[in-house]
Amino acid sequence: MPSSKEFLDFILGQLSALPDITYRAMMGEYIIYYRGKIIGGIYDNRFLVKPTAAAQRIIPNATKEIPYPGAKPMLMIPDIENTELLIKLFNAMYGEL
Repeated sequence: MPSSKEFLDFILGQLSALPDITYRAMMGEYIIYYRGKIIGGIYDNRFLVKPTAAAQRIIPNATKEIPYPGAKPMLMIPDIENTELLIKLFNAMYGEL
């Protein structure tokens, strides 16, 4: 099932305090970039990020999800409404990307 534009807009709103958040539509899904680097994406209305060491440390209770068949597992952000967590997560992950 493709992700909705409404879900993308919600996530972008949550990330609006961060500089240089961009996205690219890709076959019904959305790749999310932070300062020019791929940090994760929206797949089937799930917000997933790369499983970097920082991400696993900051969201240790995140489940690993497959974004699409054949892809490597990513971490599903457990609380997409927690803007403070998202900012902390993205800033910590950036150096590892």
